[in-house]
Amino acid sequence: MQRKIVVITGAAGALGRVVADRALEDGATVAVIDHGHNDIPSTPQRLQIGGVDLADAARAAKAIGEVIAQFGRIDVLINIAGAFRFEAIADGDNASWETMHRLNLLTALNTSRAAIPHLVTSSAGRIVNIGAIGALEAGSGMGPYAASKAGVHRLTESLAAELKGKVTVNAVLPSTIDTSANRRDMPDADFAKWVTPDELASVILFLASDAASAVTGALVPVRGRV
Repeated sequence: MQRKIVVITGAAGALGRVVADRALEDGATVAVIDHGHNDIPSTPQRLQIGGVDLADAARAAKAIGEVIAQFGRIDVLINIAGAFRFEAIADGDNASWETMHRLNLLTALNTSRAAIPHLVTSSAGRIVNIGAIGALEAGSGMGPYAASKAGVHRLTESLAAELKGKVTVNAVLPSTIDTSANRRDMPDADFAKWVTPDELASVILFLASDAASAVTGALVPVRGRV
């Protein structure tokens, strides 16, 4: 990742923070784009862009424009921004489906579309998305979330075909990630079987690296120790 310009969405979350820190350790310069605001100051190696609704195409494009204004190029886009909602179909309403569609699929779509003109000019353009194991076979209560993540899978495959030979596009499909929020929500689970943010970050950064130059259109399951 040495000397690469890496854009990471959702970097305020448990996974995003780890990916950003690991990319910096590997020699990258990072731009982190989040919906929320934080008081972490920008540095020459880390640009903080907060208060961005990436489900809004114009705002996503503006954020990418800020990265270009600061660094002049983009080599890697890692789309981590997203959310989870558990809701049974019969007991729910369309609001959950719309929310999951906006936060999981439109965020990745809008940011990718805004970044593509810059990624294609890089000698190592990469897009890495976050899908979900749960989108391969949705269980009870997983409908809205799984549908939106299945959309991320299809977005990944379609973009990989469109950009073949110019930019690689892949997705990682985690099972349950070992975060404090998930431990709080599922206190009786066996945490040792879950995938850690650091383990998942290793797969993401491999797909973003020069070593993965021949990998595109892949949906890579990261199941932990289930």
